[in-house]
Amino acid sequence: MKKLLYSLFFYALTGLGISLTIKANIGVSSFNSLNLSLSLISGIKVGTVTSLVNGAFIILYMILTGLKQRKEYISQGVSVYALGLVINFFVYTVFVNVNLNSYLSQVICFIMGVCISGFGTGMVLNLRVLAFPIESVCRIVSEKTKVSFMKLRYIVDIICISASLVITSLTNSDLFIREGTVLSLFLLSFVIGITKKTYEKMPHPKSLESI
Repeated sequence: MKKLLYSLFFYALTGLGISLTIKANIGVSSFNSLNLSLSLISGIKVGTVTSLVNGAFIILYMILTGLKQRKEYISQGVSVYALGLVINFFVYTVFVNVNLNSYLSQVICFIMGVCISGFGTGMVLNLRVLAFPIESVCRIVSEKTKVSFMKLRYIVDIICISASLVITSLTNSDLFIREGTVLSLFLLSFVIGITKKTYEKMPHPKSLESI
């Protein structure tokens, strides 16, 4: 139970990091670029859109696994719902009156966001209690098709970026594929990797060894 609570905390921390990258307004990760584009054209809050898109991946995961892992579906559903609430809370309440008046402050905000979300994501992966729906779908598809997980994950990124660009061109709306998108491709994976390696080398308290 403690491990689950820790996982939910780090899931929420990921939401805080995502919110900071959105606030920075210099572009976001591939997945979040799609969520922001959908949010802009629909009028639905970005956190809610994030939960809905993740929910679609959960449904796909349910189909691919033959509805055999109900506890996992429920835990993922609760997690992505909470993630959406956290993003909405920070984007539309906490950060709404925060002004970043220089490009340097935007870059610093973005880097902080990527580092926080990368750390949160890395810890969720380390604890191995909760999973992110996209990763779950890519993993099961990889097992069924023998296509590498990384290749499938990059395909998802390409689809998200392409969809965001199509929405931008068709609606003349804001462009969310910018320098931050490129930066996140390298920095996010780096932070997740460092988090995982550091965690593996550390002695773990018994509170993290029991679920």
